[in-house]
Amino acid sequence: MDTLETSKSLDKELYSRQLYVLGLPAMQRIQGAKVLLSGLQGLGAEVAKNLVLMGVGSLTLHDPHPTCWSDLAAQFLLSEQDLGRSRAEASQKLLAELNGAVQVCVYTGDITEDLLLDFQVVVLTASRLEEQLRAGTFCHKHGVCFLVADTRGLVGQLFCDFGKNFTVQDPTEAEPLTAAIQHISQGSPGILTLREEADAHHFHTGDWVTFSGIEGMVELNGCDPRPLHVREDGTLEIGDTTAFSPYLRGGAVTEVKRAKTVSHEPLDAALLQPRVVAQSPQEVHRARCLHQSFRALHKFQQLHGRPPKPWDLVDAKMVVDLAQAMGPLKGTKGEPLEEQLDEALVRTVALSSAGGLSPMAAVLGAVAAQEVLKAISGKFMPLDQWLYFDALDCLPEDGDPFPNPEDCAPRHCRYDGQTAVFGADFQEKLSHQHYLLVGAGAVGCELLKGFALMGLGAGGRGGVTVADMDHVELSNLSRQFLFRSQDVHRQKAEVAAEATRRLNADLQVTPLNLPLDPSTEDIFGDDFFAGVDGVAAALDTFEARECPASELTLVRGCASPTSDPLSPLPGDYVAARCTHFLKPLLEAGTTGTRGSTGVFIPHVTENYRAPSSDAASEDAPDPVCTVRYIPTTTEHTVQWAKGEFDDLFCESAKTINSHPEALSSPEDLVKSQKQPLLQTMRGVLTERPQTWRDCVLWALGHWQLRFHHGITQLLRTYPPDRVQEDGAPFWSGPKQCPQPLEFDASQDNDSNFHVDFVVAAASLRAQNYGIPAAGHAETKRIVGRIIPAVVTTTAAVAGLVGLELYKVVGGPRPRHAFRHSYLRLAENYFSRWVPKAPDIQEELQGLRVTMLLHGSALLYSAGWSEEKQARHLSHRVTDLVKKAPRQRVLVLELGYEGEEYDTNFPRLHYKL
Repeated sequence: MDTLETSKSLDKELYSRQLYVLGLPAMQRIQGAKVLLSGLQGLGAEVAKNLVLMGVGSLTLHDPHPTCWSDLAAQFLLSEQDLGRSRAEASQKLLAELNGAVQVCVYTGDITEDLLLDFQVVVLTASRLEEQLRAGTFCHKHGVCFLVADTRGLVGQLFCDFGKNFTVQDPTEAEPLTAAIQHISQGSPGILTLREEADAHHFHTGDWVTFSGIEGMVELNGCDPRPLHVREDGTLEIGDTTAFSPYLRGGAVTEVKRAKTVSHEPLDAALLQPRVVAQSPQEVHRARCLHQSFRALHKFQQLHGRPPKPWDLVDAKMVVDLAQAMGPLKGTKGEPLEEQLDEALVRTVALSSAGGLSPMAAVLGAVAAQEVLKAISGKFMPLDQWLYFDALDCLPEDGDPFPNPEDCAPRHCRYDGQTAVFGADFQEKLSHQHYLLVGAGAVGCELLKGFALMGLGAGGRGGVTVADMDHVELSNLSRQFLFRSQDVHRQKAEVAAEATRRLNADLQVTPLNLPLDPSTEDIFGDDFFAGVDGVAAALDTFEARECPASELTLVRGCASPTSDPLSPLPGDYVAARCTHFLKPLLEAGTTGTRGSTGVFIPHVTENYRAPSSDAASEDAPDPVCTVRYIPTTTEHTVQWAKGEFDDLFCESAKTINSHPEALSSPEDLVKSQKQPLLQTMRGVLTERPQTWRDCVLWALGHWQLRFHHGITQLLRTYPPDRVQEDGAPFWSGPKQCPQPLEFDASQDNDSNFHVDFVVAAASLRAQNYGIPAAGHAETKRIVGRIIPAVVTTTAAVAGLVGLELYKVVGGPRPRHAFRHSYLRLAENYFSRWVPKAPDIQEELQGLRVTMLLHGSALLYSAGWSEEKQARHLSHRVTDLVKKAPRQRVLVLELGYEGEEYDTNFPRLHYKL
């Protein structure tokens, strides 16, 4: 097993969002890794694309089989021109174009033991079980990480074997917990009390921690990691502190992440004694039935030399019989599991197993690629050991007819892999859909790829309209695979549309370099939405939503950072337009390795509601006094430093430059009595430095002003021993008493310019108040409101959206057919659940209307005088409403007699 010898430096701008997730050490290991990928059908192409975009050092492709029609429904690297060519050779060029720093090679021979030894990770997709067992046994013996991935129709399988003693350097995505200290007692054990704003529930018994910035009990500062125990009252036991100095003030406790060791079984043993990733006992049983289904499909292939034919009842019965004939699986202790095989589940898997679907390849390819990165970097906990994912809920409901074999037979067209599952009639329906995609960023690019492969809008009146006003940036290229380096600074919508047409020339894609907000309602108005069948939203402002615990009865793009915090987010506006025009909305959001998707169908599911999340609350502005005088968190110190930067280096210059007359005739400024502007101009001109020494002296003066004199003045006003009227100390709880700093030139460094100033200023501010300081990367993330992102999560949520799209297009479905989704790839958590019902479901009859509104205009009220009521009732609704040109629908809100205060009735859509 070799690593790639490389002297390449990491392009931190290209991988900026990814670095926030993986960190520099992990990225450096990834950059030097060698991976072998065998199997380049749709799933293999997804794995390859994700690994190349994420910067793996070398990727060797192996698939000598010729491209066939059924590949094209999920393999975006191939086209009709590649039919008959080796899949690996046909895919190599486009893969290499995704990232020039990655070596993409093709191996054309047989997979030998000598070949396997040359790689750190080996991945087999769409392979025979005999090949898997042979390669898996050898890799386990020689310490090569080994993965198997496969999809059959609407069911996917992933297996990981990283060896007997695989070290996980960093098991979770979360940053080490840090909390400010209120007090530490002397004793055995010493009891640590956190400040009021710190959440002790984030710490767990058994966590290891260290300490910094403590005054008094300085023996703890920088000590070796100590285990802690969380008490019922939220305080923390930290071991014996009897011999330490008394605690005075300040300091922080910081979690120390510790490496963990996992042990995996080889494939031959894991086949009979599978450890499956699942969130409930019901899911465990379903996963084991799917495990037996895959074993039976392999056996069928071995016996008949082919997979089961699409929707063939005879073939499906043979698969069920093969599954029943297998011996029972073994439990964790080797005991036989006496479980009933779900024959109906196995039969459905067999009937629909002949197809290859783009959304399934996207989901499984994303998870598989993330596991490869775990194997290379030791970052995040690997799967233990089998993952099964199915979306059989996309098929017709029980009692509805399944597709017939004739409708699903191959037609020698690019959609053969999809029609094998859903039939030709469904494919025709897909082609006539017209969808609006809002956002052409990372998720948007993945969705467009899926639309092209699925054939959404590829015929008749169908089409896709892409709306995005942003330009391509270099940092986009590691996640947004439709873009290339030559596209930097071009409009995203236009580039994405061109690239999508190359994937499928029949797809009608219309780019609009516009936002979807109130300023464009003349374009995205009644006429536009009348021709739209649904909306897919790929905006960063659709935050990742976690599934509520009560919903775990599972079966389971970007706003300007300078926008007004009180104005609706773009995601909220898009959802409101879908509600207004009664259009289905499919949305997705990601943060790091966390992702979510939602599906909202008029009159079937609840309407979209922005999730209440930590990310949303973090964007809320903090009180000015808290940030300026009594900061309590790292974020407060960074916000203060950013404000200082703006005040010192931006705002005064902007003010003067916006009034050029101030410089040409200052006497006129005095006459006009523009005193604030005059004061600003005088301040800038009198403090204007002439030399570098002037700059240094100014900086030193400002340092003294902010970090010494300012704090000293604050303590004169609010002394450390100040007591409030109720007798409680003023400086207590979250209000930490600050300490003035003394300038020490020996601690000076070369930090300068924008983020460096904020880093330095925030660190000094944090020292004032005993707050844990943020590093350069964390400060940049806070100031820039940067959302950490990786392509694996992006691809996974796009695939999940594609699965829900099948259901929306397929026709009327009950609410229980749809699924919201939530995943955490770092922690191997996957959840899908049924959306909530709409506000009002029952039919409303015989209710007396007491109020009628159009927007904010009251058209009728039962509280009016009889004369006014009669005057309004004598008019048509359209006579009372001022209509916009080309308006097709009026949306009215009604109030009813006897309705409850919190009842939400559906709006009335009045067609003109």
